[in-house]
Amino acid sequence: MAGKKKRVASLRCPICRKIVLGSVAEFPFCSERCRLIDLGKWASGGYVISSPLNDPETDDSSYPDDHVKKPN
Repeated sequence: MAGKKKRVASLRCPICRKIVLGSVAEFPFCSERCRLIDLGKWASGGYVISSPLNDPETDDSSYPDDHVKKPN
């Protein structure tokens, strides 16, 4: 079994696109600076988690029930 190497996870830093190994303390960022830039984007509203256009729990429209398949 000689020659087997352990694979180390690696990604590109989402801010500067440098390759980052999984063993880096700031993973998935390459540095503290990039991590803080990303945090600042979240805090300022630069990133947004989208929501569905029609949320069934808050949808006030009255669709007929016949569009839903009923179990046999």
